[in-house]
Amino acid sequence: MVQIEELRIAFVARLKRALAANEIPEWGAGARLAKMAGVTPKATSKWMNGESMPGGAKMLAIATALKVRVEWLEYGRGEMREGEPSAHPETASADILPFASNESDGVVSDEKYAFIPQYTAMASAGIGHENPHIELRGTLAFKREWLRIKGVNPKSLKVIYADGDSMWPTINDHDVLLVDESRVDPVDGQIFVMFSQTKGTIVKRLIESDIDGWIIRSDNPDKINHGDQVLPDGEIHEHRILGRVIWRGGDL
Repeated sequence: MVQIEELRIAFVARLKRALAANEIPEWGAGARLAKMAGVTPKATSKWMNGESMPGGAKMLAIATALKVRVEWLEYGRGEMREGEPSAHPETASADILPFASNESDGVVSDEKYAFIPQYTAMASAGIGHENPHIELRGTLAFKREWLRIKGVNPKSLKVIYADGDSMWPTINDHDVLLVDESRVDPVDGQIFVMFSQTKGTIVKRLIESDIDGWIIRSDNPDKINHGDQVLPDGEIHEHRILGRVIWRGGDL
């Protein structure tokens, strides 16, 4: 049986896909969604984080603004837009969930799932983490269809953990992070795991500066304790990018 949390996560995946189809970056998407649905940015932040889902009227307003079918956006039924071939049958909305839910026979198959290595390493959402000793803890099973939709290669993925609250509310302390190690070029608005000689391993958002270089930014609104760090173009590579965070999971 699909649980409410799984439904919310599946909705977030479809919402982000619709945003991407409209060339709306995730960074700043909350404000755009708030205008579309006539709600506060706080409400849209909860939608983007999978904490809640829009009601019927708000769901229709978003679907209309993003030019997608409301049945697809809310339930994953049929094609995303009218006239497009359906990538998933109507009954397969649970198949695009990122993780392995309870199978009826208790078996998780290699054909349906990719098993991503899960390490004890921690990326600091704070002052930095040295990770002097890293162990392979096991694997987490992610649905291959979900990974295909995300456009990632399972061989390039690893699972680590967040430590600290500088990326709150996007990433919470002890959240699971799925990192794509093939994506090591800085991209405006995306969240990356990076290594700094002075701070160790950190997880931050990169913002391309309007003036020069890049900004390493924490999502936490407390800028007294979590202020921006500005890096000129020539210094961005002093913070070695280890990979882009493509999914986070944890307690609400």
